[in-house]
Amino acid sequence: MTQPSDPRTSPAFVPPSGLADGQWHVMHPATPLLRSWQVLAVVLVFVVQSLGNDVVSGDTDFERPHLAGRWLAGGGAVLLLVVLLGVGLAFASWRATRFRVLDEALELHTGILFRKQRRARLDRMQAVDVVQPFLARLLGLARLTVEVAGGKESNIALSFLREDEARALRNHLLAAAAGVRYEGPDAPEAPERSTLEIPVARLILSLLVSGPAIGFVGGVLVLGIISILIGNPGPLVGAFAPLLGAAGVLWARFSRGFGFRISDSPDGLRLRYGLLEQRTQTVPPGRVQAVRLSQGLLWRALGLWTVHVNIAGYGGEDRRDSGSGSTLLPVGPKVEAVGVLALVLPDLGVEPGENPWDVVDAGLTGRGQVAGYLSAPRRSRWVDPISWGRSGVRVTDQALLIRSGRIYRHLDIVPHARTQSLGLTQGPLQRRLRLASFAVHSTAGPVDPVASHLDQDQASQLLAVQSVRAERARKSSGPERWMEHSEFLQQPGEPT
Repeated sequence: MTQPSDPRTSPAFVPPSGLADGQWHVMHPATPLLRSWQVLAVVLVFVVQSLGNDVVSGDTDFERPHLAGRWLAGGGAVLLLVVLLGVGLAFASWRATRFRVLDEALELHTGILFRKQRRARLDRMQAVDVVQPFLARLLGLARLTVEVAGGKESNIALSFLREDEARALRNHLLAAAAGVRYEGPDAPEAPERSTLEIPVARLILSLLVSGPAIGFVGGVLVLGIISILIGNPGPLVGAFAPLLGAAGVLWARFSRGFGFRISDSPDGLRLRYGLLEQRTQTVPPGRVQAVRLSQGLLWRALGLWTVHVNIAGYGGEDRRDSGSGSTLLPVGPKVEAVGVLALVLPDLGVEPGENPWDVVDAGLTGRGQVAGYLSAPRRSRWVDPISWGRSGVRVTDQALLIRSGRIYRHLDIVPHARTQSLGLTQGPLQRRLRLASFAVHSTAGPVDPVASHLDQDQASQLLAVQSVRAERARKSSGPERWMEHSEFLQQPGEPT
């Protein structure tokens, strides 16, 4: 009796059905409503604000009922016309938008007067997100966003689909990008292993000791005391906008970090987070371009770190929800930060017998010539008197590690195969001191690796050696379709 085949690795193949059948499809009929509510909210705010200003200034005619009735009727007609126009444009845009999924690409056609055609190759796919804004979640809908390698407008967003359809389509795209053939009409969801979850209490604690929180509380106290002393609330009222901005930053960080969970699966790294807008992000293996572990001065006593990454596509200028998609760990102790690093870069390529933990720890908290780091010379203190001892770089067989910052510590790790380009920079004072800064150019994102104020001869040698390492690593890197060949496939019966 033969063992049943694993549907994700069987050579048998049934043409997919549903949204991945190669035919043109449109978004959910509720899409115009979800897209036009923002226009309605702006119009409502404008009307309420105008009415409030008139009431405060006494310019209304409410004391004369016949004039008030005409005013309300006219305003209501204009409001209704704007609402109908907004809904009509949203409906027309919905009718003109269609997409289809082919064997090699995802195509999207949009536009009413000016048509736009987009095509995303699946073998260049960097990440797949299933996003549920608050109103869409109430209706059981979701937005599927596919990030591909590219610059501006490199992502394709399908807004909106039924939640089950969006997740089924995500499974198909990941399987197609990995080169996996499966039995049945729908791709099964890959198993996952939960790795860690961020407690809400830790998230709140990290926000309370952050710069925006201290600035907000300090600003309220100082301005409140000044207002009391002068007997006029003007200073506090006048600073309402910047204080509201600081509160908005805190709320955005809390909302994005709420319920943050990390899981590992054959499809890649899966992240789930969000309070009002819930997001499920899947990053396929090998798509992380650079990693940064950071620790601010206020977090040092608590031993907390954060981990950010560069992923091709997430740093584009068209990113409508900037700040999301590039965080692997909002806040956590050092052991969790290093554990997350191991998920995306499991092999740092250190020397035989050398402990990778010592290399990472020297990059996080060390200074000087420790654990093989090439440090900035002592004469660099004239251009960087605070952080010169922390600036350093270490090259391993697999990656380049750059540490920097004394007040705000950074450790940047760039795999050789993901190096975009390299460069040296020298200012006038650096030239007199025979110093140079070594920069690794990555894709757009929060990680900007620069080893500052190295000895110019050592920096030049590092540039030459690293160029050769990066070229060799790119040639020997694995296939874009990471599960296409047998050695990349999980055999039936193997543990997940």
